[in-house]
Amino acid sequence: MDEKLITIKEVALNNNCPECYNTNGLQLTFKQKFIETSLYKSITNETTQAIHCKTCSTDIFPVMWTEDIERVFAYQQKAFTPKIASTKLKKKAWLLISLISVLVLSVILLAAFL
Repeated sequence: MDEKLITIKEVALNNNCPECYNTNGLQLTFKQKFIETSLYKSITNETTQAIHCKTCSTDIFPVMWTEDIERVFAYQQKAFTPKIASTKLKKKAWLLISLISVLVLSVILLAAFL
């Protein structure tokens, strides 16, 4: 099973970085969990958010946020709409389902004629 986070939305913030005080380096990223197995692909409802400063290459954790960053984050979080959770079966899964269906149908028909 392969689990990874896919980027859904990236927003450039004009707030001061708490580390380097630059106003054009902060980036807010929204990611959603994606699961892939040999039978299916699935997007879950699980999302994560992270703020990163591109200028000083620092992850900005919530403890370091200023009130301005908190207000902008709250606004962006309300504006963010994640992708709808869904599951898509792969060809291998459909073949397995078809094979099992044929076997069950064969057993039922064989039992009916005996």
